Amino acid sequence: MGRRSTTRSGEVRARVAEEAARIMREQGVRDFLLAKRKAADRLGILDRHAMPANQEIADALAAQQRLFGGAEHEENLRALRAEALRGMDLLQRFRPRLVGPVLAGTATPHSDVSLHLFVDVPEEVAFLLLERGIRYQAGERRLRLCNGGHATYPSFAFDLGGAAIEAVVFPEQALREAPVCPVSGGPMRRARPEEVEQLLAAPA
Repeated sequence: MGRRSTTRSGEVRARVAEEAARIMREQGVRDFLLAKRKAADRLGILDRHAMPANQEIADALAAQQRLFGGAEHEENLRALRAEALRGMDLLQRFRPRLVGPVLAGTATPHSDVSLHLFVDVPEEVAFLLLERGIRYQAGERRLRLCNGGHATYPSFAFDLGGAAIEAVVFPEQALREAPVCPVSGGPMRRARPEEVEQLLAAPA
């Protein structure tokens, strides 16, 4: 009985993960929790203990993109990474790092380019954008830290013409310790401009 229950629970998790991934891919939902809730409602699943982990959804999303996306997905990913590189070049004085779905390869056409910047005076980012005539929207991003706490950091959203970019600004010392990745639960992967260049140079 216990084994059947475990098997059924695993099947439910897989169904929810597949549906949540489809919702993120087709509807542009970016929040994993929201995608899970939508998927559970769509499938009529009430057992919240059977919800998949974010990593399971990310794996399902990557599999769907390989299956259904093909060349179109690869084209979109390369375009977003090229825009990321443009943004990193613009913001090079703040030691930019690429993070999130564009780096991971699971970006959809609805994805923003997510950058981390490092400077002790966030206003310097605003000054640079103003100098370049780039309109931006200031905001905040709350992130979980590896010590178990949370912190809120200023952010700047802007568009370079090819993609929407969100740059979250950290103090310089935070370059040594990345916040928690919402997918894996470990430290968030960050890529330097030269690493993004290598991704663009790699064959599709």
